[in-house]
Amino acid sequence: MSEFDDLMRQKAVALKYNPDKNGAPVIVASGMGYLAEKITETAMEAGVPVYEDNSLATLLTQLQLGSEIPKELYQAIVDIYIYFLGYVPGKEEALPEGEEDLSDTKTADSPKEQQAE
Repeated sequence: MSEFDDLMRQKAVALKYNPDKNGAPVIVASGMGYLAEKITETAMEAGVPVYEDNSLATLLTQLQLGSEIPKELYQAIVDIYIYFLGYVPGKEEALPEGEEDLSDTKTADSPKEQQAE
């Protein structure tokens, strides 16, 4: 597969959560290909943690900008927030023992825990 094909398969979504304004995280950026690469690059440059999950990114890129994530995805997002509770910008961390990173796309998010209902 060519480098271009790899780029076009990339997906990225950025979420923002403000419990005073929203009941769930809101999609603030979403894209595929070059746009996904730029979303991820911008997040990393800003110190925003980036989590890779191809399946979740695929689902989230189908939603409209400005929409809250659906309740069906709350647990997946909570798991990511929990993962990022110990996030330190600039520090590479290994996955916990027994976990394997099988993903190849990115979901950018802010490190704030979302409570599932």
